[in-house]
Amino acid sequence: MSTPRFLNLPPGVVSTHLETPIGTFAALEATPVSGVIERWPALMVPGLTGSKEDFIAVLQTLAHSGRKVVAIDLRGQYETPGPDDPAAYTCAALGADIDALAQEVGGGDPIHLVGHSFGGLVTREAVIDGRSKFLSYTLMSSGPAAIAGKRAHNGKKIMRELPEHGLEHVWHSRFEPEALANGVPDDIIAFLRKRLLANSPVALATMAEQVLTMHDRTDELMQVEVPTLVLYGEHDDGWSPETQMAMAARLGAEAVVVPSAVHSPAVEAPETTAAALVRFWNAAEKRFLDTRSNAM
Repeated sequence: MSTPRFLNLPPGVVSTHLETPIGTFAALEATPVSGVIERWPALMVPGLTGSKEDFIAVLQTLAHSGRKVVAIDLRGQYETPGPDDPAAYTCAALGADIDALAQEVGGGDPIHLVGHSFGGLVTREAVIDGRSKFLSYTLMSSGPAAIAGKRAHNGKKIMRELPEHGLEHVWHSRFEPEALANGVPDDIIAFLRKRLLANSPVALATMAEQVLTMHDRTDELMQVEVPTLVLYGEHDDGWSPETQMAMAARLGAEAVVVPSAVHSPAVEAPETTAAALVRFWNAAEKRFLDTRSNAM
């Protein structure tokens, strides 16, 4: 579970809702505190047990680069409602949600897309399906197929315990002890509990199943002509750094290793992560404008 280090929204960041033809999504929207929006917007998608708050520490810095940046809760996650239908929470179904959100955030123009962890598997569906045009795509601490290691073990426990015991049991048996052991402040622990219990149990169980069984779609992603960045912590305990480096090589993508970070670079090393994203986004925009100019 990604654990934000603070919850107060920085200047220029507001809580909002995005209305789309397929539903309403809770979001945090960041815009420049000074100056104007002169660059293309970005959409950031969280992981399995996370939420839009996982990006709080980078939103202001990203917006200062002259763009609108939006972080969302997935359908069935925290403050975005969802149905009691497992089919709504497959990666393909959630990827269709990303298409609708991309249209809302970009107003019909292409946007930058970032997917963290399970959010990477979801956003990959939207990139591959081709219904939306993306200026760039970033896989943040995400991999080519099913998650492995300790986080896979935890996901399997969630799948076993959730249907029988419910979210409250999962909190007390798994997430609360971990937060306490890590010395997480009381206000953040209260938020983590509130967030977990607000999830749709059906959504959480289905998403856990998806992240544990997802097949490798790297070859399909290779066929999509979109600038791609693979960004991950040097100590990632989800998909290993070696796995993510190999995925980047297959994609012909740039790889950025964030020093000292584990599985949540936007939380653990926000300035380094934001700087890497801004540099990558600016380069992708220049490439896009040069290509468009040459075609005219």
